[in-house]
Amino acid sequence: MGHRGENAPLLLLLLSLCASCHGRIVKVPAGPLVRVEGTEVVIPCNVSQYEGPIEQNFDWEFSTNPAQDSKFVHIVSTWDPWFTSQEYKERVNRKEITLRRNSNNSVELVIGNICPTDQGMYRCTTPSTDAVFQGNYNAVVEVKVIADGLTISGSKARSTSTWNLSEGDSFQLRCSAYTNSSEHTHLYVSWEFKNGLAWQKILSLTHEGKFQPSSEYNDRFISGDVRLDAMANDIYRLSMSQALPTDEGAYMCRVSEWVKGVDGSWQKIQEKTVDVANVVVQPTALGVFITRSNVSVTERDSLDLTCNFTTDRSGIFQVEITWYFSESPDSSLAEAQVLLSADWDSVVSDSTLISLSHVDRSSYHLLVRDVGTEDSGYYFCQAALWVPQHNGSWHKVAERMSVPVTVEILALEPNYQVFLKAAKTPKFSEDPTELECRIMEAQNSEANIRFTVAWYYRLPVRSDEVVKNELLATMDADWTLVIGDRSKHRAQNGEIIFSKPTVDTFRLRIQWTSEADRGDYYCVISSWSWQRNNSWIKIKDVASMPVSILWSTQDYVLTVEAVKLKPFFMAGHTFEMTCKVSSQNIKTPRYSVLITAEKHLNDQSNPNGTTRIISLNQDSVVRREDWTDQDRVDGVVLEKVQENEFRYRMYQTQISDAGLYRCVVTAWSPGGGGLWREAVNGLSNPIQIDFQTSGPVFNVSVHSDSPTVYRGELVNLVCIITIEGTALDPDDMSFDVSWFAVRSITTDRDPVFLTSLDRKGIVTQARRNGSSDVSLERITPLEFRLRVHGCEDHDFGNHYCLVTPWVQSAAGIWQQEMEVKSKPILVTVKMDVLNAFRFPLLIGIGLATIIGLLSCLIGYCSSRWCCKKEVQETRRERHRLMSMEMD
Repeated sequence: MGHRGENAPLLLLLLSLCASCHGRIVKVPAGPLVRVEGTEVVIPCNVSQYEGPIEQNFDWEFSTNPAQDSKFVHIVSTWDPWFTSQEYKERVNRKEITLRRNSNNSVELVIGNICPTDQGMYRCTTPSTDAVFQGNYNAVVEVKVIADGLTISGSKARSTSTWNLSEGDSFQLRCSAYTNSSEHTHLYVSWEFKNGLAWQKILSLTHEGKFQPSSEYNDRFISGDVRLDAMANDIYRLSMSQALPTDEGAYMCRVSEWVKGVDGSWQKIQEKTVDVANVVVQPTALGVFITRSNVSVTERDSLDLTCNFTTDRSGIFQVEITWYFSESPDSSLAEAQVLLSADWDSVVSDSTLISLSHVDRSSYHLLVRDVGTEDSGYYFCQAALWVPQHNGSWHKVAERMSVPVTVEILALEPNYQVFLKAAKTPKFSEDPTELECRIMEAQNSEANIRFTVAWYYRLPVRSDEVVKNELLATMDADWTLVIGDRSKHRAQNGEIIFSKPTVDTFRLRIQWTSEADRGDYYCVISSWSWQRNNSWIKIKDVASMPVSILWSTQDYVLTVEAVKLKPFFMAGHTFEMTCKVSSQNIKTPRYSVLITAEKHLNDQSNPNGTTRIISLNQDSVVRREDWTDQDRVDGVVLEKVQENEFRYRMYQTQISDAGLYRCVVTAWSPGGGGLWREAVNGLSNPIQIDFQTSGPVFNVSVHSDSPTVYRGELVNLVCIITIEGTALDPDDMSFDVSWFAVRSITTDRDPVFLTSLDRKGIVTQARRNGSSDVSLERITPLEFRLRVHGCEDHDFGNHYCLVTPWVQSAAGIWQQEMEVKSKPILVTVKMDVLNAFRFPLLIGIGLATIIGLLSCLIGYCSSRWCCKKEVQETRRERHRLMSMEMD
């Protein structure tokens, strides 16, 4: 409290300063405002730092001399229509005095046609809308009214108001302006020009004595062509030299009167204008034309053109001539090529093959020697008229361009014929084709003529169809070969060869002709001429007659016959069959053979029923396809007996080998680049392997004492094999056992492999993602137990076993029997709620107990040591209140 009392005076001082900074402020311009009688006066007023409504109201009052107790008379108000005094009502009703609101906190008092009686003090007042009355609520400005002392007039050097000038002439305009105002004023003189709807400023002499040219006349002002001179007798003269056609129009002199206020700013108090003259500029007539219209010149000859001009200009002048060339009649001057030019001093630019001569005063002759076809185009000339100026320089007064003349350079075309013949034609597919394109009877083929070729292919079509030509290859003028899309890939591989064996011969060779190459072929010979600009230009194309590449074709025929060599055999014996092949209409065929087997649909490894066993390709390379029996790796053999005969052997046949066996044969013919092309496929008749046996029949079933378990428990599944028919010794039997699971109540999903035990006792397990595990063991000769340890939710589903029996024959050979599949058994995994929540519940109770004991201990320690206060008991007197510590 002691510190707060010490700072109180300082706080009151700050509050008072803040209060004084936020009062209302009403502002008007700093006076006096000097205005000329008969003009308009505008007095702005604005208010700031106010409270209340955003839009503020204003009252305007007038006093002739408030210092002599002249009272203020009401003029106009923004909110009170009855505010106006009687002496101002008529002027307000005539709109001679108005209020113009610019924003919510500013207005302007506008008094039109001000008179001397309006001189005095004007007060702007804003009614209070603030919660606290502070600041100023009105402001006063003085207005002084002076008599009009500005006089302005235009004086001309000629008697008429219209001046007729020729382009390039000079002229002067004068304006008289002076003032006899009682105040110290300055004049602002500006010359303006109009040749359309709006006036534009030319050059001004400001009230501060500075020259200000407009942007359009800035360059002419700097060069001295446009000047403004202040002369004696208050004359302001505008001088313009080298009149242009754009200078034609009306000219006006604008004079404004300015006075300097008490704050140092300039105020324009009035402005007057006077029309001085109308200037008419007659352009210089200049006509430019070329004597010839369309010109044809033979290559290597000379081209001559004459440019003439006409003008009405008299006196001293010079002409500048420039010749242009353009490839298009619509090209702009910037895109055209300059050939030669002669300036006003008759200086001609140099060129070796082009010359320009001055024939007479109005004619210039252009000569182009040794023309080429690249000189064909449009020629035109441009003439510019120059006149001398008083300072010795030259000024361009007119410039015109001629109409382009068309010039065609006729090339010296060589005469030649083109002949195409087939040097080699195919009789079969894959035979070579060779075409020769030859230049015949060539005339006028000089040393600067070069020939190139383009090859085209056309598919034979009916007469009413559109013929489509496809580019095979073409040559540029520098003999660069460009391959077309149709033949690009084959040309890169060397299947199509383009060559030029002699000067006048071009060759196309197809190494291996295919069916897609049947059609018409033709060539186009192009002649090129060497130009002066070190480039080649095409001058002529001659096409040959087409040549058809066709051969008689017949459909491929392929016959395959399968024959079983031994009419009867038993399991364990060797099976043999031959495949005999015959073909027609195939050139030098080779064959590839594939042996397939169609077994029963219960085969899990091949659900489609067809197995690819072994193959032999056209190069006699043998490959085992889907033969995966590791015990019989070399159990199948396929060999080529003759060119069209193949033999298949299968050793130590098993019962599981029963089915239909076929030969799938593919005929191949030689293709491009030493490759083989597939011609046709053939399928043989089936050969059946069927074992008649009275051996035992195996059945499989799955059993479990408790298929429904809780999570984390053990599941026991037993695969039981039963035998019907002939009893077998356990040593003559062996089994491959595999376990699968379908993760669904139904069995429509794909099975998941769990584990397997082959007949050699090797266990294979699938990779598992969870924490549960499986084990597989043989508990009796015909029983196999699967255990799932620590069951989880994903172990739910239908489980079954797949058994492949193996039986040993009397000869000691093991025979594989048909695969047997058990019916599935559903395993259900439940959750033990009590065990699931036992440990989390015990942990929660233990943590809650520890936290509670810890809280009690902290509270006891805090009250014992941290929060204890020393209380000194005082002696209590009678009839007194108890001490405050008791409360």
